[in-house]
Amino acid sequence: MAGHSKWSNIKRRKGAQDAKKGKIFMRHAKDIYIAAKEGGEDASMNAALRLAVDKARADNMPNDNIERAIKKATGTLEGVTFEEITYEGYGPGGAAIMVDVLTDNRNRTAGEVRHAFSKNDGNLGATGCVSYMFDRKGYIAILNNDNVDEDELTLVAIEAGADDIEASEEVFEIYTDPATFGEISEQLQEAGYALEEAEISFIPQTYSELPKDDTDKMLALVDMLEESEDVQDVHHNLLID
Repeated sequence: MAGHSKWSNIKRRKGAQDAKKGKIFMRHAKDIYIAAKEGGEDASMNAALRLAVDKARADNMPNDNIERAIKKATGTLEGVTFEEITYEGYGPGGAAIMVDVLTDNRNRTAGEVRHAFSKNDGNLGATGCVSYMFDRKGYIAILNNDNVDEDELTLVAIEAGADDIEASEEVFEIYTDPATFGEISEQLQEAGYALEEAEISFIPQTYSELPKDDTDKMLALVDMLEESEDVQDVHHNLLID
């Protein structure tokens, strides 16, 4: 169930952002930033960054935009000081939300986040109010197709050090310790597997299933948060089919 919801959320987020052409580069910039922040700026040593950059170039993202995202992550962007902040709160129906931001103006970003919560029947909470509900893990998704043998992939992943692997008709989802995420990603790629997603994320310990009205409001809140240029990632425990 956990893996199913994680993959459903990724598909929904990408579909919503790709439907808005102007948001595509923003999504790539965020993915590049997160990968570079976690694993460093050397793509040859950072599988998640290499994957993010390849996807950005496939969508014709300019190299200047790619380099800017990497420099923001590594603190080498001249003339600008960025601050990392994580906001926590509750969405409609009590679903837990964590919002990772990178901002050069704390007051502006706090106002935007607070407005998104209040407009969509959410409540911004204090630090630590929901973070205990999530585990920080490496997450790798490999599409389930005719070229992937489940038993062989499971063996490779476990031997590489993965904590768990979940299979569905659509995707294989692999969970790792954050410390070994990069090494496991590299080994999977060296074994010939194409990584559809590779990131270090916060995985909910349990998921909240809400009535339709609350679910719609919750998704509207997530969309509004993700439209902010300062928001790097939104983690939540809403169960998405």
